[in-house]
Parts: sequence; structure tokens; C-alpha cells
Amino acid sequence: MSSTPSTFADLGLSAGLVAVLSDLGYESPTPIQARAIPELLAGRDVVGLAQTGTGKTAAFALPMLDGLDPDRSETQALIMAPTRELALQVADAVTSYAAKLPGIRVLPVYGGQGYAAQLRGLERGAHVVVGTPGRVIDHLERGSLELSGLDHLVLDEADEMLTMGFAEDVERILRDTPDEKQVALFSATMPPAIRRLAKKYLHDPVDVSIDASIRSTSTVKQRWIGVHHHGKFDALTRLLEVEDGDGLLIFVRTKQSTEDLAERLRGRGFDAAALNGDLAQAQRERIVGGLKSGAIDIVVATDVAARGLDVDRITHVINYDIPHDTEAYVHRIGRTGRAGRSGDAIVFVTPRERRMLSALEKVSGRTLEQMSVPSPDEVNERRASRLTESITESLGSPQFHAFRALVEAYVAEHGVEMTDVAAALAVLGADDPNFFLRPEAEQRHEPRERRERAPREDGDRGFDRGADRGGDRGRRSESEESGEWTRYRLAVGKRHKIGPSAIVGALANEGGLKRSDFGKITLGTDHAIVELTAGLPDAVFEALRGTRISGKLIDLRLDDGPPPNRNRGEGARGGRRSGPSGPSSGPPRKPRHSARRD
Repeated sequence: MSSTPSTFADLGLSAGLVAVLSDLGYESPTPIQARAIPELLAGRDVVGLAQTGTGKTAAFALPMLDGLDPDRSETQALIMAPTRELALQVADAVTSYAAKLPGIRVLPVYGGQGYAAQLRGLERGAHVVVGTPGRVIDHLERGSLELSGLDHLVLDEADEMLTMGFAEDVERILRDTPDEKQVALFSATMPPAIRRLAKKYLHDPVDVSIDASIRSTSTVKQRWIGVHHHGKFDALTRLLEVEDGDGLLIFVRTKQSTEDLAERLRGRGFDAAALNGDLAQAQRERIVGGLKSGAIDIVVATDVAARGLDVDRITHVINYDIPHDTEAYVHRIGRTGRAGRSGDAIVFVTPRERRMLSALEKVSGRTLEQMSVPSPDEVNERRASRLTESITESLGSPQFHAFRALVEAYVAEHGVEMTDVAAALAVLGADDPNFFLRPEAEQRHEPRERRERAPREDGDRGFDRGADRGGDRGRRSESEESGEWTRYRLAVGKRHKIGPSAIVGALANEGGLKRSDFGKITLGTDHAIVELTAGLPDAVFEALRGTRISGKLIDLRLDDGPPPNRNRGEGARGGRRSGPSGPSSGPPRKPRHSARRD
């Protein structure tokens, strides 16, 4: 095209879709939409390099919807996503875009949800199926999903799917689809494996990417704070008091840290919730819904738990624990500054982590500005400002005159100044007995034993210790360091033509596990032994009860064989591990002796 389209109508979309976008408040196409939509409308296969928050869902969904035939009840479009959260998010978006397209049905299929509702939806006929690879394969094996009439296939966040071990599943699904179809592959990064996948399954694709200067990170102001481990929590609470914003997302490394930090923030009077892989889907949806509605302002999350999280009101992302993976940093800060809006990202950097700053600047394409921990004077100024604002609001209260009469009577009876009474009432209403912070110099001269010491955070371990993302098999996880593993037996093995990545992918997707929950995986001829983090919640095993790999029910159960005798450093992931053995019949049970992981 000779010029950049300024409206969605200029892209060639149907009048119905343009009207829906107007109703949704979409004013003009984002760069990835302006480049991808015309190519997809022309019938070309597309490889799109686009990060979260650039508007890529609309980029592939709108032209796909434009080509659907509502009179054909068969599945005409399949969108694959790496996580159930992203699958739900995409399904919701596609449904909203199809609001003025009568008869179009969209169905999400993902692990962690019962089959009944999905089977009913597929039986009625779903024009668009949005699913995770494991559950899509399950429905193909059951015969409940038929793809012979497929016209459109989308791989969303393809790099994440491969990182999570879904490469074999994705290729399996691609082989089961018709040769004559349109394929759109979108990925935040383009590693060689993605290029190989595109070369093998896409027909003469056009590359669509957006310049680094206009990616999602360009709308995010990025700053860093130098802080020691023991001072991180105090620095965080001061920051929360002085920063102007709406919703806030705090990233830590471990599941336990989400709970610990959220609890400590609540103890300081902040409305905070933890988001991690141990939560049931209903709990997760409640927290995300609260963040969207404003009922919750602060969410503490891990990288894995935040995948697929799309909340417009997130104005700040705080990296309380610096990420191990620089690409994880881009995904983190992409949770704010969505689709052209501005956002703020702040990184806490300990002295030993200073060397990571240049890597973060390189991957984000922006310079990180140094900032200082807010001083007591800055915090006190903001507290005073909020107090005066609340006083002004209270002047308009229906109860104001009744209380004024009460105060006047008190002044007359006790002979005190009205301002003294007002100050006393302010003290009475203050949440914190120490409303104003003392100057730092005064705190430094206080006896050491009286200074407030923030307990050591689980995440305060520096750059080279355990990671929640689990994208690098060479790193040590918490469970490996503590030696807490439980061995499980699966009824699939080498003769079923599966590998460790298929096991990790299926269990992670269906059970909501992350890579650091997996220890050594040993493949036998007709079975596999997998080590999982001890103390996983019962909900994980309920979700895994009907899981299949390559169509075979895994029949997950505790392994009753003796643990292998191997030295430290042996095995796929390294480290000494031990786990309890138990009965080999019935569904696996959560080990009762699980200890807190420090």
C-alpha cells in the first residue's frame, strides 16, 4: 500500500466489522494491524513479529472473521494459544469482534475445564475454535473436533508454545489440517525453531513486523532503583505511596513469594492479591476480574501466572525481582502501555544485578532511567496531600453539620481551640499511629535492634538462583535446592512415540504447572517416571485426571518403585532429589508432609 491506512475502513474490512470496532472505541489501526490485515485479507500466509500489547489479536482475528461463512456449521478457523488464560482472552476478543456477524459461534477449549461444556459446544458447531495444543489434540483423538473444513489457522505466541514444550503437539495438529488453508503465525521473538516451523508449514509467507521503535515498550517509561535485599520491601511501600497510577502489577520469581509479599502489603494497608500457578481457575478469574473492575489495585504475580493477562487499567509494572530471562522482561513490561497507551515500568536492582541493566536496555530498545527510593519527606508530603483531599471531600458529607455541632459543643465545654480538636480527630482517624515517617538520619541513629527489618524475601536470591519461568533447563529451581520431589508414573512411554517435552507440555497445560515444577523425567518402553514438586495442590491432580498424550490416557499415579540412586549433578536437571513413594492405584494424592519451600 502506498500510504499507512488511517482508519479500519481503509484496510478493506467489511462494514459490520468496522461498525463493531467503532462501538468498541477503536479509532485507528496499530502498526501491526495496518500491515497484517491487508495481507491476510488478500489470502496470504503471514509470519508476524509482534509483542504483547501491540494489537495483534485484532490483526489476525478481524480478517479471519471477514472470511467466515455462518451457514457452514463446521469449524472453519482454529486459533492455538500456549495457555488457557490466553485462549480465554483471545476467545473473548473474537466474540466481541463478531458482535455484528449473526450466527458466528466461538468456542474456547482448554485444560482445567471439564469436557462436557466443550463437547456440547463442538456438537452444536463452532465456527472458530480457540484452544491450547493439549486439549485440541484430545478432541481430535476423541473425534469431537473435525478440521477437514478448516480455512484459517492461527498460532498465537508461537515462541511461548515452543518454550513450554508444545512443539510436537503443534506439528501434530498442523499435519491433521488441510493443505489448502491460510496460516498466520505470530510471535514476540523469532528463534530458529519458529523460522523452521514457518518454512515447513506456511506457503510463501509474507513477513510482517513492526520496527523496534514503535513496539509496545516504546510507550512504557522504564526506570530502575538501586536497592539492597533487606531494603526492598520498604522501598516498595514508599514507591506505592508516591507513584500516581491505577492498577499495579508486581513481579516476583516464585509462587511462595507472591503469597508472602501480598500478605506483607496487606499488613501495611495495601489492597493486594497473589496470582500464581497454585490458584484454581475460579480464583484466578476472580482476581483478574477484581483488577479489571478496580476492586483490587495491586496484584503480585509470577511470569507464568501472568501469561495472557490483559488488563487496560494496569499503569505500573514493578519488577520486584529482576527477571532471569531478558525476553521475560519485555513480556512483563508489555502488561502496561497497551496498544499505544502510556505506562510505567520500574525494576529493583541489587548491587550484584547491576550488570543486567545493559541487557534489559538492549532487549527493550530503551534506556532505563535511574530513580531514587522515595524519601520520608516525599512520602509525608503525599500523605498530607491525601489527608487534605479527604478533608475537602468530607465537607460535603450529609453528616457534616451534625458532627460540626458536636465539635462546637466540645469546644465550648472544654475551652480548647477548634484546630486542636480537628488535629485530635485526624489522629483518631489515622490508620497508622506513625502517620508521618521520621527523617532517615533520625532512623540511622536509632538503636539497631529497634530498626524495622523486613524479613528476607524468598525472591531475594540474586541473578543466578531459581527461576519461576523455567525456560532454561540449566537453572536450579527451589525444589531442586531443597530436594523435595514426588515421583509419579505415567502410562505412556517410548512406544507411544513421545518425548519429555510432550510430557512437560501436557502436564503444564492441563495442570497449570510451570517448568520448575518438573524434575527428572525417565522414559521407559510403555511408561514414564516424572518427578514433580512436592506439595502440589489437589486441584492440579483433579485437572490431570483425564489428561491424554498423543491420545493415550496418562493414568497419573504415585510411583511405588525405589527412588534412583544417583549422585548430585546427574539427571536432566541436576541436584539431589528425593521423594516419597506411595500406593500405585487410584488418583495421585497431595503429599501430606510437604514443607514450606524457602
